[in-house]
Amino acid sequence: MNLVETSKAIEQGNVSLGIELGSTRIKAVLITDDFHTIASGSCVWENKFENGIWTYSLDEVWMGIQRSYAQIAADVQGKYHIGLKKIGAIGVSAMMHGYLAFSKNGTLLTPFRTWRNHITVQAADALTDLFNFNIPQRWSIAHLYQAILNKELHVDDIGFITTLAGYVHWKLSGQRVLGIGDASGVFPIDEVTGTYVADFLDKFESIENVAQYQWSIRDILPKVLRAGAYAGRLTREGAKLLDVHGVLQEGSLMAPPEGDAGTGMVSTNCVRKRTGNISVGTSAFSMVVLDKPLKKVYRDIDIVTTPSGAPVAMVHINNCSSDINAWANLFKEFAERLGIELTMDRLYETLFLSTVKADPDAGGLINYSYLSGENITKMPAGRPLFVRHPSSSFTLGNFVQTQLYAAFAPLKIGMDILKKEEQIETNVLIAQGGLFKTQVIGQQILANALNTPITVMSTAGEGGAWGMAVLAVYSKYGSERVSLEDFLDQEVFTDPGSVTLNPDPEGVLGYEQFIKKYQDGLPIESMAIQSIP
Repeated sequence: MNLVETSKAIEQGNVSLGIELGSTRIKAVLITDDFHTIASGSCVWENKFENGIWTYSLDEVWMGIQRSYAQIAADVQGKYHIGLKKIGAIGVSAMMHGYLAFSKNGTLLTPFRTWRNHITVQAADALTDLFNFNIPQRWSIAHLYQAILNKELHVDDIGFITTLAGYVHWKLSGQRVLGIGDASGVFPIDEVTGTYVADFLDKFESIENVAQYQWSIRDILPKVLRAGAYAGRLTREGAKLLDVHGVLQEGSLMAPPEGDAGTGMVSTNCVRKRTGNISVGTSAFSMVVLDKPLKKVYRDIDIVTTPSGAPVAMVHINNCSSDINAWANLFKEFAERLGIELTMDRLYETLFLSTVKADPDAGGLINYSYLSGENITKMPAGRPLFVRHPSSSFTLGNFVQTQLYAAFAPLKIGMDILKKEEQIETNVLIAQGGLFKTQVIGQQILANALNTPITVMSTAGEGGAWGMAVLAVYSKYGSERVSLEDFLDQEVFTDPGSVTLNPDPEGVLGYEQFIKKYQDGLPIESMAIQSIP
């Protein structure tokens, strides 16, 4: 669209808004019906560790959303000289999993418990045994059952539970619903019925210490919707929450709220069976859309769904880029002491490019990037740890290389289960995230780590907020008109730019040497957790 056409689209409300609440950033994007971003806004935020719980304040949720929306409104006004009054469709996405419990009148009963917590091992183990289906510690049902086992007082007063995306959607629309992808991180989903597995609901309700409560699990879980379904409209109160200046009108169509895993799949066009994507950030996860069920239950493999409800094998790791960011800030501080001002993009690029001279095995250096517990390696808490042998080659290139290697290490351990034990193959594996901004480096390391070709698409940089905005446009189409898979192929990704890198044999061998030392050294990390309070 040209400037005049875009201005007309804005004036007529033929634009869609996607909001995503990620681990470190809240972002919003406004797109036209041909999927071009015309304005964006963002706000940095960070979780807090309070009273033994990783959490975010709900006040900060709205502060971040309102700041991001205000930037969009100002951007639209500045570029197109028109106020943003009408938005055709809105979608909300957020980090998956976690626990938000409310009373019947909508009062928050306990601080938000995020995916990062490692406090539900007893509940997760018990429910996995009960269902014969993997229930990770992050899932909402694990948090609920652990609260029951802990005899927490708030459980008596529960009126409903939801996710972060479900909470924001509820406040904007009044609807207590979830997109099926986000719901699959709350409770197991039946692909055929498109809602929670009925037999598992019955089994949960039959647990003796669950049956004592007056509420029913069926009543307190959000309603499940597939992509494209009607999920309500923006209310007058919701419009005021988004736009504190009161310019935005009510009535926008609301898309089913989704998790960040689902929007990552949309933004990389990986919702068809035998496709897969990898998203990296504070945490990281791979999503492989299955064309057959797994042979058995794996505690390191989550079974979730695409936004349209197809089963997905998900490998989720709690720690990815945070330790890299911490070291980068240290290097930035050192540069500033020398009087050198560097942008963060320039700093990361300089550090990552130093790996060109690194040894394939990172010189024997090992790093454990654990700011929090890590399920795959059975670590109950986080203690970032850098380890080297006296004979290790301690160079800048090797140091940065081991940081990148370590960021992907738990992910590789989980992906090896799918590849080696289940013989799961994908037609394409697409990666997205900030680690791939410096071309080639992170992408090649990931290809070597997984020993599989990795593709990075130009649209992947748009991120989950854009993917959520695309789902909002899809809600205007309606799933009865076209499947999500065909919609993405035929309407959105008609000419995607992409770069694919194949594994380098020397790099594959070097990473295998690294991962063996990494796994052999895990007892050191375990001892650090036990000895350092």
